[in-house]
Amino acid sequence: QVQLVESGGGLVQAGGSLRLSCAASGSIASINAMGWYRQAPGKQRELVAAIPSGGSTNYADSVKGRFTISRDNAKNAVYLRMNSLKPEDTAVYYCNARVKLLQGPYEYDYWGQGTQVTVSS
Repeated sequence: QVQLVESGGGLVQAGGSLRLSCAASGSIASINAMGWYRQAPGKQRELVAAIPSGGSTNYADSVKGRFTISRDNAKNAVYLRMNSLKPEDTAVYYCNARVKLLQGPYEYDYWGQGTQVTVSS
């Protein structure tokens, strides 16, 4: 019903930058919160940054001041600008969206397929 497609991952040296993009499509009436999570090998998935439909953003302490989340509601898209990347930022990054479908009153969480970010030292 809803698909999230991510792009923008890759290999970068420490101190470099990357920009992740995620676009949602399908039977979407509206999107509440959107966010980025990441999962490193052997670790649990963690929230990196979140942005509601209209309100303040939220960041993990480890990325504050380096990462910036933004969204384009007209495109059902969310972005993550990552600056000053560190080797510990290496992980698979997942896009998340809480979506109200065209049918029914409820909201559901959807996930992208993940995009690998690797930061070399």
